Amino acid sequence: MNNQLVLSLISGVFISGIAAYLGTLMLSRKMSVIAEPVAHLALPGAALAIIYGFDLFLGVFPFTILGALIIWLLERKTKLPIENLAAILFASSIGVALLILPIEEAEEALVGNILNISFYETIFVILISLIIFGIVFKIYNKTLLLNVSEDLAVVSEININFYNFLYLLSIALTVSIGVYLVGGLITAALIAIPAAISKNLNKSLIQYKLFSIFFGTIITIFGILLGQKFNLQPGPLIVICGAFIFLISIIFKKSN
Repeated sequence: MNNQLVLSLISGVFISGIAAYLGTLMLSRKMSVIAEPVAHLALPGAALAIIYGFDLFLGVFPFTILGALIIWLLERKTKLPIENLAAILFASSIGVALLILPIEEAEEALVGNILNISFYETIFVILISLIIFGIVFKIYNKTLLLNVSEDLAVVSEININFYNFLYLLSIALTVSIGVYLVGGLITAALIAIPAAISKNLNKSLIQYKLFSIFFGTIITIFGILLGQKFNLQPGPLIVICGAFIFLISIIFKKSN
């Protein structure tokens, strides 16, 4: 096994593991759909990074954070659902990306290229993943309470705006590193698919979390190894593997 493949696998495991963990919270809030518009906010940044040759994260992160801040501020002002506000920003980000990104260089921005990740990028991915884990772990239970009842959260003296901000920040960070693995087009699949598989199989909250992380990492390992073996982009293969396992999980759910 060559060093580049090892770096790809390590990065992929951390990215997919933290995305799957966040996915259990997003699916519980019935908001996994928000990951797609936020992921598409990353496309203009990915386009600039590719055009000017700087690190992908440095291009993506400002756009996803700016998008998260705009959504957070608009949600406070308008009281519209977060997922609706995210969808409003979606079309603009796609339009900007297609306007500035040369079509011959679009592949990496759209579907990622984890097989070319560097050692320093791998270290960076690990650090960001640990930061995301800390944020999600801190907000998990109280964010679930927000899903049950915002009125109950207010009575419990939970700062709703603060926790919504941390929630959006965790999504933005996850999307920013997810672009390395599957690009800006299908990053939401990293978050939604493992959580959906786990939802079909788990019998408790702890199983829900652990199964999601397990399936997220297994799917990613398979996708990267298949991409390496057949000289294909791992991003789409990861999503296809995930969709296949999800269909199997439905069968197991029905049998149980």
